[in-house]
Amino acid sequence: MIPALSIRQPWAWLIVNGHKDIENRDWSTPFRGRFLVHAGQTLTRPQYEDVVTQLLLAGIQISLPPFEDLREQCGGFVGWSRVVDCVREHPSGWKEPGSYGFVLADSMPIPFVPYKGRLGWFNAPSDLIKP
Repeated sequence: MIPALSIRQPWAWLIVNGHKDIENRDWSTPFRGRFLVHAGQTLTRPQYEDVVTQLLLAGIQISLPPFEDLREQCGGFVGWSRVVDCVREHPSGWKEPGSYGFVLADSMPIPFVPYKGRLGWFNAPSDLIKP
């Protein structure tokens, strides 16, 4: 089995493409290591537009893929990342105050693999994805 974490788009895309180095959660994790990034099932246009606005307000110059393209990459695995720490404070611009930050490294995209995710950490069959 391979550890996996479901993350909403476009945050999942930002992580696996090396733009976002922190995943904010309201819970801590003892997990350290490599995991599959699962893009959650839902992405609405208002959610997408909200992230675009957040990026603009933060002065982050990243061109997200079009909404329609990201919508096709929901409900499955989109890449790998590695948790190297879980912190309450971090200098990254992605760290939200008051949350736990899973510090990420070595992120990379993979071709989309449809798979039903779950909340929190879950295990994916090891034969589903080639490392």
